[in-house]
Amino acid sequence: MNLTSCLKGVTILTLIITTIIATATASTCTTTTTTTSSESHKFATAKSTMTTLTTIDQKHRETLSFLDDLHRKYPHQPTFLQAVEEMAISLVDLFKDPEQGEFYKKAFMVMTEPERMISFRVPWMDDEGNMHINRGWRVEFNSVLGPYKGGLRFHPTVDDGVLKFLGFEQIFKNALTGLPLGGGKGGSDFNPKGKSEAEIRRFCESFMTELFRYLHPSTDVPAGDIGVGGREIGYMYGQYKRLTNKHGEGVLTGKSLLFGGSPFRPEATGYGLIYMTKLAVEDKLKRSMEGMRCAVSGSGNVAQFASQKLLEFGAKIISVSDSSGVLIFENGMTEDDLKVIMDCKNMKRGRLSSIEVNVSGTYIAGKSPWNVDVKYDLALPCATQNEIDLDAAQLLVKNGVLGVLEGANLPTNAEAQEHFRAQKVLYIPGKASNAGGVGVSGLEMSQNAQRLTWKPEEVDQKLQDMMANIYKLMSEEEGKGGTLEEGANRAGFIKVAQAMKELGWVY
Repeated sequence: MNLTSCLKGVTILTLIITTIIATATASTCTTTTTTTSSESHKFATAKSTMTTLTTIDQKHRETLSFLDDLHRKYPHQPTFLQAVEEMAISLVDLFKDPEQGEFYKKAFMVMTEPERMISFRVPWMDDEGNMHINRGWRVEFNSVLGPYKGGLRFHPTVDDGVLKFLGFEQIFKNALTGLPLGGGKGGSDFNPKGKSEAEIRRFCESFMTELFRYLHPSTDVPAGDIGVGGREIGYMYGQYKRLTNKHGEGVLTGKSLLFGGSPFRPEATGYGLIYMTKLAVEDKLKRSMEGMRCAVSGSGNVAQFASQKLLEFGAKIISVSDSSGVLIFENGMTEDDLKVIMDCKNMKRGRLSSIEVNVSGTYIAGKSPWNVDVKYDLALPCATQNEIDLDAAQLLVKNGVLGVLEGANLPTNAEAQEHFRAQKVLYIPGKASNAGGVGVSGLEMSQNAQRLTWKPEEVDQKLQDMMANIYKLMSEEEGKGGTLEEGANRAGFIKVAQAMKELGWVY
């Protein structure tokens, strides 16, 4: 073959490859345009989060350059990276410390990598006899203070990155409780919505069949989270008992009082949030909770019991919501309204739109408390991560919001947090304000170990003391310079870092 023939062959091959690439690109573009709205939202959120990460920390870029390797390894886990960077920004002064700075950087980097990640398939059968396969995970993040502790989430958006974000936050939340608890998180991309009772039971049993071998009261003790309530915990605990022939073991918390649960566990996260809110409002705003206009998002466990305690303290609840829309109570929710909402969500498992005629509020489809033009004194996001973005934060501030206290995990994105700080809005992160749930889970573990059940008033008092102690820790750290939010992050981090040093895990 002569040179001319070779060159012709190369040219033809190049044209073929170019055509293939163009076709693939066009196919990809077509696929992208037909992506479902939920997927599009997820991709947009990821892109937005990555943009935020590279914008928010410019003034700290040099100090936080030790995180660059983490960004290179996990660009596909934007929510996890968001949680890491937000935590790191609040610790910048520690990283700059001339004596301990390098140690704190090393300790922080160790904390960003889970000790162990368990991934497994979860096969289950629907009511028509069809087999389905979902993915399950357990992220055993950090055990320096005690056994891995954190909830299980069943939701179609769950993946390893979301669970890493939740597990990372859990380390510091658990540290703030003062209890010997490590951090972990788990769950599945299974969607409980629209499933029958039997389908949910079969899924829970299959999930526990894979997970049970990794659980022990001294190793890993899961609880509930989004999509996992008392019913699901009961089904999983029943399967654990069948598989192990061990009874009374505290390997799950959030159990029924009939088989080892704790009084006030269902109420703990919501009640704890409002105990913390009351302390902060009285201390920082010099106000009473009486008559405060409070926006609550979500309508699940946390939102329900937060609303219950708000009513007890005389506050006005202006909103609750679900993924389909929001109920607005311009003159405040009544106790009868709350009973209807709890019956709808806990018994009928319905949507808020179905009860508009039975409550005093007005239902607005497709909206959340954060994108309706209503005045609130306090914002209490209790739904999910990143529900308050910059636009929502600007609207809240325009309407005179005084404080934002998180009932969910990381419900306020980085840009919104920056806006609240700039506007001097009282802001307390979820790792402090919603720590009551895991705190009472720890108390449930203690009761299981003692083979006792404490009186409800005893558990409630311990919960109040716990939230007061967390607020005290935040305030003490705040006194060294910074905000309550930074105080919460520093207090949790220093406790974990010191424990790692004393165990010889970081040196």
